[in-house]
Amino acid sequence: MITAFAPATVANLNCGFDVLGLAIDKPGDEVSVAFNDLGAVRIVEIEGDGGKLPYEVARNTAGIAVHSLWKHLQMEKGVDIVIRKKMPFGSGLGSSAASAVAAAVAANALFGNPLTKRELLDFAIDGEAVASGARHADNVAPSLLGGIVLLRSYQPQIDLLQLPVPNNLYCTVIYPKVEILTKEARNILPEKIPLKDAIQQTGNLAGCVAALYQNDLALLGRSLVDVLAEPYRAPLIPEFQRVRQAALYGGALAFGISGSGPSMFALSDGAAKSAQIAGLMEKTLNNKQIDCQIFNSKVNVEGAKVITNYELRITNNF
Repeated sequence: MITAFAPATVANLNCGFDVLGLAIDKPGDEVSVAFNDLGAVRIVEIEGDGGKLPYEVARNTAGIAVHSLWKHLQMEKGVDIVIRKKMPFGSGLGSSAASAVAAAVAANALFGNPLTKRELLDFAIDGEAVASGARHADNVAPSLLGGIVLLRSYQPQIDLLQLPVPNNLYCTVIYPKVEILTKEARNILPEKIPLKDAIQQTGNLAGCVAALYQNDLALLGRSLVDVLAEPYRAPLIPEFQRVRQAALYGGALAFGISGSGPSMFALSDGAAKSAQIAGLMEKTLNNKQIDCQIFNSKVNVEGAKVITNYELRITNNF
């Protein structure tokens, strides 16, 4: 049996709605795969989901990713899938993307690694699309490839660029334990935006890319500003403004919403400052009796990977 791990991600990064994302060390999902003699793909076990996820392959992000790759490679043997959810649902950390990515990486390894990581992207997106309602890769790509990823275009094919990651760039994520579904968070956004906002967001995105190539953290902080989605999504997140103030007081370079929320992120220069920011953000929510969880790491440049194998456990129900 082959097991792969795919890390959580922070998508959008304020100025890059649907086109920017970065990977963090944890949390993440694990997916195990093994051959069966039935000539079909099936999900045989799901852990950590509280009964929320479907066993039907066509409705499960991991199942779709494996089936899409299996069909593309015209495999004769079937595949059994075990999913271990270690990420909260609706957290804004790319939970569905991590499952799809881990599944694609594990299946590719099981099949003898016929495809590169980059070539697995479309199959992981196939899985992610069933959860998000759209074929976007700002979570999938960084979870798969690691680092900071820019999706320049989706048509006629995905054109992505892995951006330089400053050596000492840390990401602190705080997850207030409330659920915001991606589809709902997208529905509250306006279909049209003012020209002045488009100009500002374009300048911010350009500044972000330039800052990463120049290793200019001050410019990076000035550029990571969201005038498109944050004004509409911030009111959905408990104590958003107070947590922002705490992070900036602690020395954060930038602060914003991770994906569609409710998780919030802060970027900082170095481990000590990152730890200080984490403590201040956590204290802010604890003072309001809001249960939360902190994830703190350097930007993960490795992405998804094959890890230690697990013994496959199949019950008599299958």
